[in-house]
Amino acid sequence: MTETNVPPDGPRSQERRKREALERLARDNDVWVATADAAGEPCLVPLAFWWDGGTVWLATRDTNPTGRNLRASGRARLCFGSTRDVVLMHGTARMVTREDLAPEVGDAFAAKDGWDPRRSHSSYVFFQVRPEVLQAWGTVAEMPGRTLMRDGEWLV
Repeated sequence: MTETNVPPDGPRSQERRKREALERLARDNDVWVATADAAGEPCLVPLAFWWDGGTVWLATRDTNPTGRNLRASGRARLCFGSTRDVVLMHGTARMVTREDLAPEVGDAFAAKDGWDPRRSHSSYVFFQVRPEVLQAWGTVAEMPGRTLMRDGEWLV
């Protein structure tokens, strides 16, 4: 892609966007996490994540706004990449305590990020986010066909 992230051959195919979205999920270290409380007050924070090939794992304190919101609503929007090459995921989240976390999940999370939440403050918990909708686009030209997953099922 060029400096403006518009491919010289026009908009990327949905297949290419899916492939590049999956590469981003495997490669990137951080994600913007958007949640809201019961009154609708939004919260947006960057968090480290690990993609297990089907779900996104996050770690945060259960006492901060993001942890409280995820625990209460089970809803999140995750945004990967830049504004000119974005992957937007809407998903459902379930909390997993450190005691209930499979050791291989904690180990993989720590290996990817170089930080192990299990060894941090005791209020850290994990959230497993299952994607329901996934969209990927780079510019206005890619807005049509940006939805690659709906109801947890890949469309491409």
